[in-house]
Amino acid sequence: MFDTIINYILHFVESLGYLGIFLMTVIEGTLIPIPNEVTMIPAGYLIATGKMHMFGVLTAGILGNLVGGIITYYIAYHYGRDLFVKFGKYVFFSDEKLNKVEEYFKKHGAISIALGRIMPGLKHFISFPAGLAKMDIKLFIMFTLLGGGTWLVMLVLLGYFLGDNAAQLGDYLNKIQWFIIIGIIAAIGLYILYSKRNRRKD
Repeated sequence: MFDTIINYILHFVESLGYLGIFLMTVIEGTLIPIPNEVTMIPAGYLIATGKMHMFGVLTAGILGNLVGGIITYYIAYHYGRDLFVKFGKYVFFSDEKLNKVEEYFKKHGAISIALGRIMPGLKHFISFPAGLAKMDIKLFIMFTLLGGGTWLVMLVLLGYFLGDNAAQLGDYLNKIQWFIIIGIIAAIGLYILYSKRNRRKD
């Protein structure tokens, strides 16, 4: 059953081509929680079989992920505060919490975007608070490319090296995600220490 699903996804990604990968990652880069794994791991396997090329897959995927993030960023930038003011009370999101989110992203937006684009469960939503806080668009693009690009490269390489060994994909992906989470925690710790040292110097 699992092999059948994997084969279906492989044929689906192959039929999409590079434009399809771009469109899928645009969707994945927005608030719609479709995982990048669905597109990029099969694309990595298709690179290994010679049916697709590494440069084309990574270019389409990384650009698509960026475009999706920018769409979410600008929605939040222009309409986010109005949405929270109008509907925030229904999800227990007060003005005070909204202000805290905005302040946090003004101070720590860059590292939050870079790490959030890698962290499972968070990467689809991290662009929204960045737009809400009106984070500098150049920094947003830079760190979205850094974080999102790192994650997509890892997924493509996973598909490339595992080949058609579908049964191992889930196991390896879980291990990679835990490794990334541990790395993120370590990076946040280092960032906090660095920030404290800078404050002491000031």
